Amino acid sequence: MSRTPPARRLRLGMPRRMFSQVLLMQVAIAAGVAVLATGLFLAPLSDQLDDQAMRRALAIAQTTAAQPQLADELTSTCPSADGPVQAEAERIREASGAEYVVVMDMHGVRWSHTNPAEIGGRVSTDPQQALAGREVMQIDDGTLGRSARGKVPLRDAGGDIVGAVSVGIEYDSVRARLIHAIPGLFAYAGGAMAVGALAAYLISRRVQRQTRDLAFSDIAGLLAEREAMLHGIREGVVALDREGRIRLLNDEARRLLGLGDEAVGQPLGTALGEGRTTDVLAGTVGGTDLLTVRGQRVLVANRMPTDDGGAVATLRDRTELEQLGRELDSTRGLIDALRAQDHEHANRMHTLLGLLELEMFDDAVEFVGEVVGDHRATAEQITEKIHDPLLAALLVGKATVAAERAVALTVSDSTLFPDRLVDPRGLVTIVGNLVDNALDAVAGAPHARVEVELRAEGRTAVLRVRDTGPGIPAGHHELIFTDGWSTKEPPAHRGRGIGLPLVRRLAERQGGSAQVAQAEGGGAEFTIVLPEALAEPALTSPPEYGPARERSATTAKEEPR
Repeated sequence: MSRTPPARRLRLGMPRRMFSQVLLMQVAIAAGVAVLATGLFLAPLSDQLDDQAMRRALAIAQTTAAQPQLADELTSTCPSADGPVQAEAERIREASGAEYVVVMDMHGVRWSHTNPAEIGGRVSTDPQQALAGREVMQIDDGTLGRSARGKVPLRDAGGDIVGAVSVGIEYDSVRARLIHAIPGLFAYAGGAMAVGALAAYLISRRVQRQTRDLAFSDIAGLLAEREAMLHGIREGVVALDREGRIRLLNDEARRLLGLGDEAVGQPLGTALGEGRTTDVLAGTVGGTDLLTVRGQRVLVANRMPTDDGGAVATLRDRTELEQLGRELDSTRGLIDALRAQDHEHANRMHTLLGLLELEMFDDAVEFVGEVVGDHRATAEQITEKIHDPLLAALLVGKATVAAERAVALTVSDSTLFPDRLVDPRGLVTIVGNLVDNALDAVAGAPHARVEVELRAEGRTAVLRVRDTGPGIPAGHHELIFTDGWSTKEPPAHRGRGIGLPLVRRLAERQGGSAQVAQAEGGGAEFTIVLPEALAEPALTSPPEYGPARERSATTAKEEPR
């Protein structure tokens, strides 16, 4: 036999959905406020109605006592149901709607009453305060039941007290007014609660749409997962509001952009300053996988707008990839140069073999000397003027590549650079980028030429790279230093428009500058000034390169031991 599934229990308690919880809480609040407001209004209403009834009774009594003939009739007649005092009191009672109007003498004897049989008897409540000249308001019980009373003294024409007037308002009418007011109050309270419930429903529906009908626990879980994801991924995430202010930065974005917690809440321009990075994150520059440079880092940025008018931007660090791409370009250039040299070397070896077979030994010796001398002369020319080994090696390699591309790479006669660089690698990066750009600019042009000038002015390094290419238009002198701007087709493995912005940033980091101008005779001339790029001169002389160093070594060998 199959087991009967257990019956589902009815779950009592708060609903799970945010919409239901918010609606329930707001309806409860609206109902509580309506009940509280009704109770606070009803509590003093009874006292207010009592006070109004007593003041009304007192006002009728004052009006009655103000009748000029009433005091004379009280002192000149006897109490009777047909007397003038009774007639005047009944006229006032009927006109005012009071329960009773009682006129009494100084002994508390009634001269008027609603029930004529009570005329001539003493009043049921103490009249001494009114007979003593004081006005009295009170809720009290009498022969006609509970009533709101007002008592005033009755004075004659000379101002002497001759009696008192007591007026009563039926207390049941006061209670009836209170009971009559309660349904109206409940109607108003119900209407207010209905309006509050409708407003709560509309607000809850909006909350439901904005939270996608999630429960509070789901939202808390999503927030926890978001924090873990944002701080765990290796991409920078920057969230912006509709005003362009930063509202979120994960750890990687802080590292890549060099920002701290104080940047949250600031506009992009204030936190990052003006530049391409700010334009890319703000959406001024459109596109996907946009390249930008921040400090020494090459970043790839993508921006996605959000429904609330803001945006979320992601950043990837491509600094190492960009460096690898440049190294790959250099390696390819060297491979092309080696391939060309291998072909040229084979031709030279065939030439040398032919000379030897023809027994033209003197011509063979002269041919070998010329070949070796050309390469040696280029290396010696560079190392005699540039004493820093990294820069010298870089330019020797670039000269070889330039020769294979039919470009003359030379070092100017005014070049003289010592081996005292504080940051050799930074200057190597600058020189390599500028020489590569110059070689690209003059490639394929007749009589292509690139000239490098390096000078030391105290501790300041001045670099100039000139070429005979088409040059830079005057309107683009600053634009070429913008991240991602380039006139060349990008290679497959990386983007363009990174080298010159990186050169300027490296120069500005050392307090220097990077400028471009028109070279004499056409082409472009880049000038880089790096203050304090050189260390103070040492007491010892700098190392020698090239022929001078070889002459020193030869002299040392020839000296007797």
